Amino acid sequence: MLAVTYFTRLIGFFALRNRTLCRRAQIVMEAAPGCVLIYVIAPYFVSNKPHELIAIALTVLAASRFSMLVTVLIGVGSSGL
Repeated sequence: MLAVTYFTRLIGFFALRNRTLCRRAQIVMEAAPGCVLIYVIAPYFVSNKPHELIAIALTVLAASRFSMLVTVLIGVGSSGL
């Protein structure tokens, strides 16, 4: 998954490096990494496994209260337990 995401970004960079994009296209290109992240995470939101749903709830709660590092640690810890 990492390789596919990285190569997709590289291909986009090399394909668009000599072009000037309009503001709307720039916004779409900046939002693309977030879209990839949602694509990876979204299937777990419809999971029927209670431990995954609890881990997601804890991570979302942590994201609304703490910094990124603490949120990542809580997310990894809660999904690992």
